[in-house]
Amino acid sequence: MRLSQAFGTTLREDPAGSEAASHALLVRAGFIRQLGQGLFSYLPLARRSFLKIEGILRAAMDAIGGQEVTMPVVHPAEVWKATGRWDSVGAEMARFKDRRDRDLVLAMTHEEVMADLCRSEVRSYRQLPRLVYHIQTKFRDDPRPRAGLIRVREFTMKDSYSLDADAAGLDVQYKAHFQAYHDIFARCGLPVTAVGADVGMMGGSMAHEFMYLTPVGEDTLILCGSCGYAANRQVARFRKTPGAAQSPRPARRAATPDCSTIEDLSKLLDVPRSATAKAVFLMASCRGDGGARERFVFAVVRGDMEVNETKLAAVARAESLRPATEEEIRAVGAVPGYASPVGLSRAAPRPLDFLVVADDAVPQSPNLVAGANEAGFHLLDVNVPRDWEPDLTADIAAAGEGDGCPTCGKPLAAVRGVEVGNIFKLGTRYSAAVGAVFLDADGAERPVVMGSYGIGLGRLLACIAEEHHDERGLRCPVSVAPYHVHLVSLGAAGTPAMAAAEAAYRALGEAGIEVLFDDRAESPGVKFADADLIGVPLRLTASAKSLAAGGLELKRRDRAEKTIVPAEGIPERLAAELSALRAELDAGVVPVPPPR
Repeated sequence: MRLSQAFGTTLREDPAGSEAASHALLVRAGFIRQLGQGLFSYLPLARRSFLKIEGILRAAMDAIGGQEVTMPVVHPAEVWKATGRWDSVGAEMARFKDRRDRDLVLAMTHEEVMADLCRSEVRSYRQLPRLVYHIQTKFRDDPRPRAGLIRVREFTMKDSYSLDADAAGLDVQYKAHFQAYHDIFARCGLPVTAVGADVGMMGGSMAHEFMYLTPVGEDTLILCGSCGYAANRQVARFRKTPGAAQSPRPARRAATPDCSTIEDLSKLLDVPRSATAKAVFLMASCRGDGGARERFVFAVVRGDMEVNETKLAAVARAESLRPATEEEIRAVGAVPGYASPVGLSRAAPRPLDFLVVADDAVPQSPNLVAGANEAGFHLLDVNVPRDWEPDLTADIAAAGEGDGCPTCGKPLAAVRGVEVGNIFKLGTRYSAAVGAVFLDADGAERPVVMGSYGIGLGRLLACIAEEHHDERGLRCPVSVAPYHVHLVSLGAAGTPAMAAAEAAYRALGEAGIEVLFDDRAESPGVKFADADLIGVPLRLTASAKSLAAGGLELKRRDRAEKTIVPAEGIPERLAAELSALRAELDAGVVPVPPPR
């Protein structure tokens, strides 16, 4: 491709509002342009990189038995209503009506459609296992698109779906994807960490996320450098230190004026935060046989901990949580800032149904300071279950930096990351809902056991840009670079330098090496700046100086060294350089321990 004919231009300034290096560089290098909030056009350079990424994905999926299909972007609402997600998914789902007033959905994922396909295509256990995948457009009306391609509304995803007769078969396919995903990211030059994750709106029994560690990430990951424990903070466990062993003392009331926070209370009473009980009030959206309803959730953790809302939602069987208002708090008999479950009568009629959930460290911590449900007062030496009894006791505390690893006890680290892939054990949630059943060896009907596995292509490209850049621009890995070689001519038309560049362009093309040829009438400074910005792995320069030295100048984008390559040996030398670059990526494709 001649740069003089290319569609798209490079820019010298960062786009307004860019908060991630990948966003700024992909715009400046002429890869992407923003159309609207969370909506991007992919120019030819990005499209070529996308095709490279798609090739890596297809090869990995085919290698583990995948078959490619294409499923629609527009879905009839009925399949989403059958699984319950029409009602449980909020405003992120784009709903609309056709001219006949039928409800439709823009695809945000394809589990429902895949299950519907199973209903028509799978009849017998002899047709299982199967693995189907596609690369398709998705839309999620994200309220907070940010950081360029890292968080968008319209995106392209590779999602695959495993179909099995039983849980053992699902486990095999889950492990195959776990390894395949590590291989994919290694071939893209992106280091990732696999962490245990919340199943979220997908449901199922197990999930893992593949995280690229970066300060621009929105997820917090909890990692142990000693034993390898890794989890998203949403589900991370940690070793909780029980309260000091002591006999329960009689509860007593104490004046605590102007102490509506744990910090104020700790200072006034001269007690550690771990000797206090923290109350958190939330409203849970729950769904049962009677439809959707809200329930007041009174969560209690020790004062040295924070409530993990993801864990709490799972325990309370809530689809979502929101902070309770002061009026809702008072409606259950609690006093904001001075609340505890002590003395709240569960028998008396109240305008709100409520659930009291205690973190599992609370019963193990005797003689806590808790609210008295009276402004300006707390209760000293409160004990569970003597003074109050929770409806549920579970791990609802959030892990953080320095907490003990649940496996080895060593201090945990908290780091930021971007989710570039995920895998889920769905089980029979979707197949049972839509009637996707098969006959087993005994002739009995059973629902297909499903798994779901996704990788977002745009986010993956953005993370590659985050990982591979310097102050001058992108440094694209050879596997996903839009071109292999950036050929620069520093001579005008009719000069020996331009003639040498034209000859190299033809020779490299005949050798199957992809070349971006800068034949523009620009200064050397502009041409070199654009070459660095676009970040193609190899730069080949034809100039009067290089010809005088015996050939064309070769430079790797990621190295400072330059060498002269004789014109007659250019295709062979560059093929060898590209082979070495690919070998560097292939060295990262190694077996990994199976998921835990």
